[in-house]
Amino acid sequence: MLSQEIRQKFLDFFEKRGHKIIPSSPLISDDPTVLFTTAGMQQFKKYFLGQKSPFGNKVSSCQKCLRTSDIDNVGDISHLTFLEMLGNFSFGDYFKEEAIKLSFQFLTEICNLDKDRLWFTIFKGDSRISKDEESGKIWQKLGIDKNKIYPFGREDNFWGPTGEEGPCGPTTEIHYDLTGNPCSLGEKCLPNCQCGRFIEIWNLVFNEYYQDKNREFSLLEQKGVDTGMGLERLVAVIQNKPSVFETDIFELILKDLRKYTGLPCGDLKEKYTGQPCGDLRGERIVADHIKSVVFLGAEGIEPSNIGRGYTLRRILRRAIRYGRILGLPQNFLVSLSKKVIGIYEEVYPELKSEQDNILKVIKDEEEKFGKTLDSGLKFLQKNIESFELFNKTLIKEKDQQLPFKGGFAFYMYETYGFPPDLTLEELRKYPKVNKKINEKEYWDYFRKKLKKHQEVSRVGAEKKFGGVGIEELKTEEEKLKATKLHTATHLLQGALRIVLGEKVQQMGSNVNPDRLRFDFSFERKMSSEEIEKVELLVNQKIKADLEVKREEMLLKDALKSGVLAFFKEKYPEKVSVYTIGGNSSTSSEPPFSREICAGPHIQRTSELGEFKIKKEESSSAGVRRIKAILI
Repeated sequence: MLSQEIRQKFLDFFEKRGHKIIPSSPLISDDPTVLFTTAGMQQFKKYFLGQKSPFGNKVSSCQKCLRTSDIDNVGDISHLTFLEMLGNFSFGDYFKEEAIKLSFQFLTEICNLDKDRLWFTIFKGDSRISKDEESGKIWQKLGIDKNKIYPFGREDNFWGPTGEEGPCGPTTEIHYDLTGNPCSLGEKCLPNCQCGRFIEIWNLVFNEYYQDKNREFSLLEQKGVDTGMGLERLVAVIQNKPSVFETDIFELILKDLRKYTGLPCGDLKEKYTGQPCGDLRGERIVADHIKSVVFLGAEGIEPSNIGRGYTLRRILRRAIRYGRILGLPQNFLVSLSKKVIGIYEEVYPELKSEQDNILKVIKDEEEKFGKTLDSGLKFLQKNIESFELFNKTLIKEKDQQLPFKGGFAFYMYETYGFPPDLTLEELRKYPKVNKKINEKEYWDYFRKKLKKHQEVSRVGAEKKFGGVGIEELKTEEEKLKATKLHTATHLLQGALRIVLGEKVQQMGSNVNPDRLRFDFSFERKMSSEEIEKVELLVNQKIKADLEVKREEMLLKDALKSGVLAFFKEKYPEKVSVYTIGGNSSTSSEPPFSREICAGPHIQRTSELGEFKIKKEESSSAGVRRIKAILI
């Protein structure tokens, strides 16, 4: 079976068993405690906490995810930064027994996997939470030998929460034996063995607890099931491949790469060790990273030195660096990105609609970083070999070993834009230097320097608006243009909710001095008539010369008054509420727009000029995007 068929079989299986199929949410999570969507459950977090789900109590999805916590492991048989997470979820409906039975049925009956090659883990319990005996007994009732069910601790078999707080609970994991043969460790070879024999394919989380910010647990009123299975890993197992990179998901990307690297397809060289040779690892890193870059670009993220933009820049520059090592030609990532778009555009149509923006981001960054890469590496190599960089006059620290503790990394980051992990990789190539590196000290010192740097240069959250910090703009003219466009996003949202209905919710926005971009929840393409109505309504409110009024309120009072607030968890205790038109307390006519916002805004709508929608398109499944200007 090919990957597209496997993805669909999973969704069909759960739909036939009463689950509502929900589209993937964007990679930009609305959870303020995380940068990206890292798991399928994130868009359902509130339903695990007792809020009524509009989709029913059983849902299933294929969620696009981005994870960088294991970026150093990318290149082995299973780790990725971009992945698709298959999942089924229950909000107070079924629990452990049905969840386990459904997973076993899907793997053995639909995927035709040999149950003798399936191994299982459960939570062994600790001083705070007891052992999950129930899951072990359910597996045994399904015919699994108890000797293939292993208890592990919190690190392996307790999941969550996503972010700082939220639902969480014990897990049972399903592992697949790739070889069918024992490794040299014999009985000591367990599902978490590093021999490369096992691959974890499915994690079933039983949400029974809520963990607060103080890491204290309380029982949830409503128990829930949250499962996650990486599509790429499942495909590798079904297609009988020794790694996710040998599947049809990566086949076309690697085929393009191997035109230049000369590595033949199927030349694995690792023999299930999980440790590929250098060239093969480099190929895999490029193949994985280009997918992350394409999907991040489709979300409107652009390379920068902070937040999500930094993650994009880090992954993109890492791909560029490995491309150089492999001898790939200039602008090779642009070609590869087109291949990625072609592979995924049917499932994620936003990739096609955003193709021009994606290619521009990649091309610009590749050219920009390419110019500094050679000079930066030359500088690094010269000074490492001669130890000149350790001179205190350059690093401005007395400790000559400081470069090994992160001083060198910060210097390379600040001067050449080198991601610190890339600098660390380069440092490790020199044996004398490698011996002196203490990785914890390296990262601790780098983060200390970076934090100090960011405290000086960062734009405070109260001065940020729509993805642009006002102090980041160079001229007063640019600041005024961006401020006007930011006010226009409030009018746009008000108009959308009138024309399309109050189900419209803001999913993200980005403003620069030239244009605004506004993402909102809506299941279909807007008609030309709807676009015209929205544009006309905004321009009517501009011509009406409405006052833009700011009030400071306690968050709880603002929410009680009915203001729009789609990112409640992000707001401080005291907030600014901007009202456009009417007056919430004295006028019979309700305001056209009333939102919690950090500002800034113009004082009257007549200052805006004429509003023009340039494009309406898909941003991601269930999310539309409008790009507009003021003329």
